[in-house]
Amino acid sequence: MTKKLRTYSDEFKAEAVKNIVDNKGNVSATAKQLGIAMQTLSNWQNKANQGKLVGTEQVAEEEREILKKSTAYFAKHS
Repeated sequence: MTKKLRTYSDEFKAEAVKNIVDNKGNVSATAKQLGIAMQTLSNWQNKANQGKLVGTEQVAEEEREILKKSTAYFAKHS
């Protein structure tokens, strides 16, 4: 039995990665919402963070800003 390989547009991938940010970094919940495998979404996120996923340059910048803010917050409150 062969498994049907699904392909996704670059726009879909970019939006999926952006949804991770909207879900406070929860890859699993985002994957479930979109009906895709968590590993697939995780791979897209890794590519986006490396700047290798079309249309996600802004996402990587947003994630860095979130990490900077959370690091500063926890440094101040610890």
